[in-house]
Amino acid sequence: MSKKQKKVLIRIIISSVLLVALMITSKLVQLNKWVEFVLFLVPYLIIGYDILKKAIKGIAKGQVFDENFLMAVATIGAVALGDFAEGAAVMLFYQIGELFQSVAVGKSRRNITSLMDIRPDYANVEVDGKLEKVDPDDVEIGTYIVVNPGEKVPIDGVVVSGESTLNTSALTGESVPRSVKSGDEIISGCINLTGVLRIKTSKEFGDSTVSKILDLVENSSMKKAYRCMKYPVLN
Repeated sequence: MSKKQKKVLIRIIISSVLLVALMITSKLVQLNKWVEFVLFLVPYLIIGYDILKKAIKGIAKGQVFDENFLMAVATIGAVALGDFAEGAAVMLFYQIGELFQSVAVGKSRRNITSLMDIRPDYANVEVDGKLEKVDPDDVEIGTYIVVNPGEKVPIDGVVVSGESTLNTSALTGESVPRSVKSGDEIISGCINLTGVLRIKTSKEFGDSTVSKILDLVENSSMKKAYRCMKYPVLN
């Protein structure tokens, strides 16, 4: 969690404790309406002050019907009708939902970042018994390449010689390294961990696993950016 998310979590915990305590107290003790209003206003403001602030800023900018404004209207309306606990509870549950969404989005962004790191920078191609670093886009099908320990597998292919273990976590999420030997198929984007592998490529880089994954990520990002520009109110 980021510092901002941790602060929101602390506010959620404090507001939850206060709200539950006040709800129990109001059931056991008959409180004056104004006293009850002031008491429930404390957890309401602790959990919702930023929403109210954003709603006011939105009104000032002419963005009236955003989610902050609607949430402020709904909760203030509940409080105005005398449903103090309900108003505070609605704001609390909204903030809990926002926190879950924020954490999920952060995780997705980290996953996308890790995916972007799987793109290979070069391929070690055998040329007259020597290794030359070339751009993966220039490697043809049936070319013999060598992947040393610590390097990324640049293109899909079949292991011709050598044994090793591969880190496939960025592609499959599997934390346990995968063992490969001669005759095994191997996909691009994996990180070679131990031994030297000699591979015969079975696809061009544009058709390889890592290239297709990166294309999906890039296309998804472009569609999201286009949607945000076309429908700014909905995002």
